[in-house]
Amino acid sequence: MKKILAGLFMTGAIAFASAQTISFDKTTFDYGNVKAGSDGHRFFTVKNTGNKPLIISEVKPSCGCTTPEWSKDPILPGKTAQIKVGYNTGIKGAFNKLIEVYSNDPANNRSVLYIKGNVEDLQGVNQEAKLVAAPAESFSAKAAPASSKATKKIINRAEAAK
Repeated sequence: MKKILAGLFMTGAIAFASAQTISFDKTTFDYGNVKAGSDGHRFFTVKNTGNKPLIISEVKPSCGCTTPEWSKDPILPGKTAQIKVGYNTGIKGAFNKLIEVYSNDPANNRSVLYIKGNVEDLQGVNQEAKLVAAPAESFSAKAAPASSKATKKIINRAEAAK
């Protein structure tokens, strides 16, 4: 009986050691500063370092501003594939998002990738920074756009300072 159990254990250990294994060229992609409306697509390279086909079953972003694309085809041993991640660069400001990658890797069936960066407006400076830098006398309640709470606060401060 001991020999049978030992044989089953060894078979399981060999099968586990020779399984598909997922690895990435990087787990974080830093966009740095990007202009609003620019191309938000970046690529992560996935490699199967095992000796059985690796299947990526699902790639889930943490929010709707991030869209992943990947091949449903198995990644053969020693081969690579890419996960294309798109971030909506119409959303201005800093971002830090995660993307969950689910695969048939028995030791690591859930991997996490990250994207981060900062989206600037078309002129390369965030709108709030421009408003703070402008002289107070250039604002009036009638002429200034009331597009955000931050803008309204700045206008109110400028009016109060007069």
